[in-house]
Amino acid sequence: MFFRNRTAAGRQLAGEVARLKPAEPVVLGLPRGGMPVAVEVARGLGAPLDVIMVRKLGMPFQPEVAFGAIGEGGVRLVNGATVRAAGLGERDCARVEETERAELERRQVRYRRGRERIPLTGRTAVIVDDGIATGSTASVACEVAREHGAARVILAVPVAASQALAQLRHEADDVVCLSEPRHFSAVGQWYEDFSQVGDEEVAALLAAAARRRPAEPARASGWAPPRTDEVMVDAAGTALPGLLTVPEGAAGVVVFAHGSGSSRLSPRNRHVAEVLNRAGLATLLFDLLTTAEARERAKVFDIPLLALRLTQATGWLRARLALRICYFGASTGAAAALMAAAEPRSDIAAVVSRGGRPDLAVSRLEAVRAPTLLVVGGADDQVLDLNRQAAAHLRCEHQVGVVPGATHLFEEPGALDAVADAALDWFTRHLPHLGTVPRRPDEHRQT
Repeated sequence: MFFRNRTAAGRQLAGEVARLKPAEPVVLGLPRGGMPVAVEVARGLGAPLDVIMVRKLGMPFQPEVAFGAIGEGGVRLVNGATVRAAGLGERDCARVEETERAELERRQVRYRRGRERIPLTGRTAVIVDDGIATGSTASVACEVAREHGAARVILAVPVAASQALAQLRHEADDVVCLSEPRHFSAVGQWYEDFSQVGDEEVAALLAAAARRRPAEPARASGWAPPRTDEVMVDAAGTALPGLLTVPEGAAGVVVFAHGSGSSRLSPRNRHVAEVLNRAGLATLLFDLLTTAEARERAKVFDIPLLALRLTQATGWLRARLALRICYFGASTGAAAALMAAAEPRSDIAAVVSRGGRPDLAVSRLEAVRAPTLLVVGGADDQVLDLNRQAAAHLRCEHQVGVVPGATHLFEEPGALDAVADAALDWFTRHLPHLGTVPRRPDEHRQT
C-alpha cells in the first residue's frame, strides 16, 4: 500500500484506530515525521494531541544500538544487561545521557513553548509515527508512556516492517498498522511525498492543537467575542478609520498593517485577529491610507509612508492602552511593519509577517530589534526565496516559518489557521502572561 503523503495516511489510520474505541485517548506524535500523521488521528478521534519526547541512549561506539532511553519528565530506562555486555562504564553512560538529555530539553522547549504536557495517568496513550523500520524508538515511546501512567498503550502507524511489529505487539496493548510490506527497506519508499518535517512545523502543529483544546469549554460556557469599536486613528492630523478590539485583561495589543489593495476589512487579517482575541490579545486593524490616497498607486507601494503611518498609529494607541505592542504585517504591510519596528524608539514586542515582502525594507532590517517571524507559503516559491534572503539581514531573534503547500494568499484548507496559530505562538512567547488592565474602549471612542 502506498500513501500520497503523511496527512492522507493519517486520515486512513484514524478510522482504524477509532474501531478500538479507546477510552479517554491522548494522541502522541513521535517527532518529527509522526506529527502530521498524529494530527489526523487526533482529529478523527476528537482527542487532544501532544508530542511524546523520547531519546535513545546509543552505544558510544555504535549509536544505532541502544542501551536505554530517556523521556520527558525525568523518565530514565537503562538495560543493565546490555550495559554490562558492552563493557560500558558509568562515565560512558553519563556522557551519552548528558548529550541526549540536552537534545531532548532543546526540542521540548522548541516544541512546547512553555506549555505543559498532557497528563497520561489513567488514560489511553495512542502513539503515532509515520512508519516503523526497526521499532526501537516506538518501543521506547511505549515504555515512556507507561512510566507516565498510561492505562493502555496503542501504537498506530501507516506502514511497518513485519519483524519490528512482531516485537512491538508484546510492548503495546494494541498495534494498528495499515500495511506490512513483505519487502521493506525504508519508511519513505511507501510515500509519494515524504518531505522532511522541520522543528517549526512540529511546533506549529502543537500550537494549533493547544489552541483548540481550551476553545471547546469557552464555547460551552457561552464565550462571546469582545466588543469591537470603530475608531478614527489620528496620524499626525490624518484621520484613518480603524477597528479596535480589547478583551478583558488583555496581555498585549497587535497592530495590523494590511497589504497593497487591502484595508482594515481584510478578511484574512480579521480571521487572524479573531484567533488572537480569543487568546486574550487586543487588536487594531486600521487603514494605512485615506480613500483618496489608496487610489494613488505610488502611495500604495510607498513603504516609508506606510511605515510612518504605522508609527503614528502606534503613538496614538499608546496614549490609550497601557499594553505592549506587536505588529502583524501582510505583503507590503510587512515591510512597513519592519521599517516601523526599526525606528530607535519603537519598542515593539514582536513582529509577524504573513506572505510579506521584507525585502522592500532591506535597508532597515539590520536595525530591527523586535523578535521577528516571517511566515510564508511553501508553494509561494518566489516570496519564500525573498524572505530567506531578507532574513539574512536581520540581527534580531528571527525565524522563517513555512506553511507546507500554501500559496501566497493562504487560501488552502487550514493554511490561514496555521498562520494564525504560528502568530499567536510567537506573540505569546514574547509577551508577559499578564498585561496591565486597559481602559475600556468606550473611554476613547472617536467619531
